[in-house]
Formats: sequence, C-alpha cells, structure tokens
Amino acid sequence: MRIRPGLFDAVLLDRDGTLVYDVPYNGDPDLVRPLPGARVALDRLRAAGLRLGVVTNQSGLARGRITAADLARVNARVDELLGPFDTWHVCPHADVAPGVPGCQCRKPAPGLIWDAARALGTHPTRCVLVGDIGADMTAAGAAGASGILVPTRATRVAEIAAAPAVAADLNAAVDLILWRHRLGGSDADPPRRGRRRCVLVARPDSVGDVLVTGPAIRAVAANADRVVMLCGPRGRAAAELLPGVDELVEWRLPWIDPQPGAVDPAEMARLVARLAEVGADEAVVFTSFHQSALPLALLLRMAGVGRISAISDDYPGSLLDVRHRVPSGIPEAERALSLAAAAGFPLPAEDEPRLRLRPEELGTAAAGSGHGGPVASESGDADRGAALPEPGYVVVHPGSSVPARACPPEVCARIVRALTDAGHRVVVTGGPGEGPLTARVAGRTGIDLGGQTSLRRLATIIARAACLVVGNTGPAHLAAAVGVPVVSLFAPTVPFGQWGPFRVPTVRLGAAAADCRHTRATTCPVPGHPCLSGIEPRQVVEAVRLLDRGLARPAGSVRGTRTPGDPDRPVQGAPTTVTDAGTGAGSAVGAGTISGGVPVSGAAAGGSGSPATAAAGATLVARAVPASGAVPGRPAGGVVTVGALVAGGYHGRRLPPAGGPPPTRPSEVGS
Repeated sequence: MRIRPGLFDAVLLDRDGTLVYDVPYNGDPDLVRPLPGARVALDRLRAAGLRLGVVTNQSGLARGRITAADLARVNARVDELLGPFDTWHVCPHADVAPGVPGCQCRKPAPGLIWDAARALGTHPTRCVLVGDIGADMTAAGAAGASGILVPTRATRVAEIAAAPAVAADLNAAVDLILWRHRLGGSDADPPRRGRRRCVLVARPDSVGDVLVTGPAIRAVAANADRVVMLCGPRGRAAAELLPGVDELVEWRLPWIDPQPGAVDPAEMARLVARLAEVGADEAVVFTSFHQSALPLALLLRMAGVGRISAISDDYPGSLLDVRHRVPSGIPEAERALSLAAAAGFPLPAEDEPRLRLRPEELGTAAAGSGHGGPVASESGDADRGAALPEPGYVVVHPGSSVPARACPPEVCARIVRALTDAGHRVVVTGGPGEGPLTARVAGRTGIDLGGQTSLRRLATIIARAACLVVGNTGPAHLAAAVGVPVVSLFAPTVPFGQWGPFRVPTVRLGAAAADCRHTRATTCPVPGHPCLSGIEPRQVVEAVRLLDRGLARPAGSVRGTRTPGDPDRPVQGAPTTVTDAGTGAGSAVGAGTISGGVPVSGAAAGGSGSPATAAAGATLVARAVPASGAVPGRPAGGVVTVGALVAGGYHGRRLPPAGGPPPTRPSEVGS
C-alpha cells in the first residue's frame, strides 16, 4: 500500500557537487558553500511532503585525509545551511582494486540507497536519487530507485548519455520530480464521475508495450464494473496475463503494426461493428510516444462510444473528450498512468504503481517453492522437456523482436561462460524459432531452454531466477512484472529512461552514446553493432554482483522497533541502529555523537576500529529516524524502480502543472 499519494516518498541527494560545491576531502566547515538555488529547491520538496536524505561517498576517511570529527563538522554545516535532512548515510571506504570485493555501501553499490530508504520507512522503488556522476545513477538503478543526473564539469559525456534523466540544475531536477510525483496522484485527479459500467482500454501493440500499460489498466479496472481490452496479435499473450482485464478483443491495426498491410475499408467496418458489440460507456486509448490515437478514436466514435480519452499532441477535433498531453521522455508506465488519471481513473492508494501479472496465470514453479523440477505448461501439466534447476539461477535471454536491440550471439555466449565461471547457474531462454540461437549461446555450460512457446511459461522461468540478462525487449518487462532484477543490455535506439525496466533493480550496460542513439532504428544502422558488441562479460558478472548485493540486506541497514500488531509500522522515536557487516554488532545512532551533533556508527564513534579500518559495509548514519522493513503492499526484497527521463531531457525548462500542456514543442524537448 502506498503510504501517501503520489509516486514517491523520498528524495535522496549526493552531497558534493549536488548540494554543495565539491571541495576534495573537505574537513573544514568554513569551506562549505551551497550550490545556487539549493535551499529553494529542497524547500520545494519539503513543501510537497517528500522526505529528504543525503547519501555520500567519503573515501577521505579511509585514506586518512579527514577524520570522523572533520566529517561530522562538515555535515553539520551542510545541515545548518540546507537542512534539516531526515537521514544521512555516508560510506567511509575507498575504492578497491578491480576484481577485489568491496564494501556494499560505496556507490555504485546500492547499499546506501537501501539503507536510506529503510531509515525513511519506505522502499527504494519510491525514492529518487539526484547526483552528479554515473556512480550515483548506477547505485540508484541497482537499488531500484529513480535517478536524475545534474551534471557538473566533472561529469563525463558517457555518464550523461547513460543517465535515465538529466536536469540542468537542482531546481530543474525538482521540477521533474514534482511533475512525475503528481502523475496519477490524488492532487491531479479530476472530479469523480461515479463507477462506470464498461470501459474499453486499447493497447494494440507488442508484449512489452502491453505489460508497461498494466498499472494504468488496473487503475481503470478499479473504477469500472467491466474492462474490455483491444489488443493486437503481437501483444495478446501479455494481455492475457494482466490483472483487471475481463475480455480481450484482438485486432491487427495497420497504423500500429510494424509490418502493416493495406487499409481495408471492409476490415475497418468489421472492427467498428465489433467495437459496437462491446457496448462500452467510454474508452481510454493508450499509445506510445511515437503513435497516434486518433485513427482508433475515429472508429470508436463510429462505434458509438460516448467518451474517449487519449494522449494527443495533434488537434483531435471532436474525436477526443479528454485530450491529455505529456512531455516527452516520461517512463511509459507513468505516461499511461497519467492518462488514466486524467480520464478519471486514478490508481487506488492500495495499489503500488508497478508492473504485475495475474498470480493464477503463472505456473506453480513461480511461487518460489525452492524446489527444482519441470515448468508448468499452459494447461497446468508439467512440461517434461523444460526441467529447471533450483531457483536462484541467472537467465540470459539473447533474442529480440527488433534486431537492433539484440546483443550479438557471440557476446552472449561469452557472457554465459563468464557467469558460469563465476559460480552462477545459467539458463538460456528463447522464443519460437530461436532454438539455434539459444543452443549457440548456452554452449556446454548453460541450460538451453530455447523454443519456449508460451509467454506464461517464460514468466514462470524468469520468476524463479535471481536475475535476468536481456536486451530492450519484452522479457525485460516480464522480469519487472515478476519482481526479478535485470542486467539491461540496452541499445540506445530509444530512451532508456522511457523504456528501461520499470520499478525493478536494474544495471544498464552498453555504449549509451553510440551513433544509433534515439534513432528508433529496427536494424542496426552502424557497422559492427558497437552499442552492444563492446560489452565485456566481466561487466555483466559485476552487474549481477551489484544486484545480488542490493537484494540481500545491505550492511549498515537500519532496524527499528515496530508497532505491536503492525509489523510494517515503526514505533515513533524508535532508535535506529547501524550494523557492522564484519561483526554483526549494532549500535544505536546517537550513542557516539561527535561535535556538531552528527552521530556516527560505532566504529567511527569510539567503538572498535577506526573509519579507515572498519569492516567493509559499515555505514555512517546521521540523524536518528524511525525505521521499518517492508512497506505494506510492496514486495519484499527488491521489486523496485528504474529510470526517469531521457538523457538531456528538459535542460532546466520549467514544467507545467501535472496534466497540463508540454512546456514547448516535442521536437524541442530532450536530446
């Protein structure tokens, strides 16, 4: 259950370069200078009811360049100028040599984000991290939080290209956060018009497109007695898995299908007749950013549908009753949710805005019984040819319906071997006709399950996995729907912030600044497929390690006493503790307070060891706040978020109120 309206509960911020000017290894509070507009930006977030935390790497402790007392004084000065912040989390460790296991808290590891979310009584899926370098964005994604990059002179071009969202400064980042926060939220809701008898929802597109529309369809279903979905043949299998859909109408639409036939007037007349048979009171037409809802709106009008809602930058005339407009780059799931809310179907407070499947549609193996065995088939019988190992394997899915988004087979084969060498059990999956591909990729070390013809069975296989390695294709969204982390081998032909896996821990790999960037090419326009062919298997192994560490309880996680009778609600004022990963010993925050009133962990506050020698994973935490574990309605252990907007999106332009017109023409927004 969402504990408050809107998409987010908290905003986490890097310290140096994001809140204050970066002074390397600063131990002098007199050198602390806030960045222009920082105070105003933070106060806007506080006024919106969002809680604020600081998550920062401070390797100067490990290097002996500053002391814990220095750090406490500097943090106290930041808090004096820009606070109060609701929680502070500091990694005191330095970088380690390649191949040497490091701590769990130093960004790009996700430990600080997990700790901060727990300290604030929420989950990373409901947090946004604002930072100035790629490590911040990787940590956000690996924890499942949304990420917004505010570049400085120290930010690399490749980091800007790979970021899920980019803002010119902190105030522009706040514009974006508040815009997204209110999409589908109660303060953006139109007046309620009562429960509708029958609503037609349309998303006649592919598997991934249908899956990301799931939360919006659930929003419609919560306010309607019956929901009929118009889907296409490429997306029907996904539509069958969506909660809230009572009936499916399958039809191939020539203005949506990537390989369209000629428009046949007789076929269109049959479609109008079929739509009239549905008897819908109204319709909500969901589209992607590059598609038009108006051809279908015309047919729905001809079928007698009285009220039609859709996103349209083009003038709709009398075809639409609700013409909704959304800036480019909004994540597809949020884009659809905003349309549903504008049409009068806000997502209920008890429904977390994440992708989801009907539980009864998955095989029993997906229930996480912990036993190996055959995968349940569509009929519920065991498929004897699809025996799986115990849950916890890594799935590699090399295929894609769009060739430009598929990682080269030889690269995927090397990835499988590297994962196996690292001790992982690897399952290779593929759709109909991909048997030769999966056999080549699996080789002698992977388990080849190519040729699985049911999306339902593929969902079951993925649901048992620890992680999915996949390109930008339907199974990535399937993983998000079953809560499995994703190593995203993402070709930049479309924006990652818009099409990356939604609200699930994700690490993006690939050359984000390749020449194919944002071309929407279906076949690679650059010889050698450089955006994906350069991925090194060791990068995938490291990405899996980051995700695995994020899903385990990170060292330094906060714990609090919970309200009797409610395991998910902390007692107000309960002491937060910090656990040393090396010893398991915990100490109450505040027990070791140094000057400035900024408490630190036991290791840095006179406990055993010094910050430079504290066990890997020990995290400095300032400001005691109540802590909790899982949030009601949210899956434990890692169904979390991904991404925000396209790299370069908005460039500091002021956004309009949620649901209002874009700030400028779509061609002028983004990069």
